[in-house]
Amino acid sequence: MQTDLARILFVSGQHGLFQYIAQARNGAIGESLSTKQRKVFSANNRISTLADIAIYTSEGEMKLDEVFLALKGVLGDADAPSSKASEEELVALFQKAIPNYDPDRFYVSHMRKVVDWYDQIAKYASFDFVKEEQGDAQEA
Repeated sequence: MQTDLARILFVSGQHGLFQYIAQARNGAIGESLSTKQRKVFSANNRISTLADIAIYTSEGEMKLDEVFLALKGVLGDADAPSSKASEEELVALFQKAIPNYDPDRFYVSHMRKVVDWYDQIAKYASFDFVKEEQGDAQEA
């Protein structure tokens, strides 16, 4: 099954990732990838789709799907380090996977989020991502 990052939500202040289910009167309904519990998020929550998130590199921005695939290329079938891993371990991982990341704008705190998201995608979804053209065709 393909994973559409445009339908995977990160909600500021909430733990984990959510699958977009439907539009609510004043926000959106999401289902936790890990617990399958549904929640209603109001328009006051900061909601981002993973497709809209990118990291800074020396050449510009790198979309999160490309980051996940680069991490998968380095890690293979091994688990990603914990988001609570040491700063040195996370920096070493990202230096291997994305050697041109911009350390002045992509911080260890960002690395921790990306590694946490990577782990959740590995457990509850797949790294076979829907390309943007496919996503547009599916919506039509």
